[in-house]
Amino acid sequence: MKRTAIYPGTFDPVTNGHIDIIQRAVELFDELWVTVAINPGKQPLFSIDERVAFLQESLNNYPTVKIDKFSGLVVEHAREVGASAIIRGLRAVSDFEYEFQMALMNRKLAEEINTVFLMPNEKYTYLNSSLIRGLAKFGADVSAFVPPCVLEALKRIN
Repeated sequence: MKRTAIYPGTFDPVTNGHIDIIQRAVELFDELWVTVAINPGKQPLFSIDERVAFLQESLNNYPTVKIDKFSGLVVEHAREVGASAIIRGLRAVSDFEYEFQMALMNRKLAEEINTVFLMPNEKYTYLNSSLIRGLAKFGADVSAFVPPCVLEALKRIN
């Protein structure tokens, strides 16, 4: 039986921390869906299509990774792609409370889908997309934190 998981997020933009989590998930699952969330409550820096393109370019050497976008409940999308697990990254203890609540709610909505928490390499524990956007806005060098395609896009808009 094929083990399939999804890794949902806004990925605005994708960071090397996200990619580290994806690398870890690929080792555990036969198929991984990296799903870009369409969140009407957020004003992303990059369009949904740009974020999907960044992921496609950054992950093109992972044949078991599929990239798509979704709107709605994560558990519903997990069912649509046949996933038995939702991957969530935990960088610090501060992430845990929110992620724990979401995992419990997802379990209530779809008890057949498990949440799997993965920790990134310690060099990425302080890294998040908001921080990258802020640093790039002020012209800081973010080359160590994002894939090359994201770095070029950030340079173009700032």
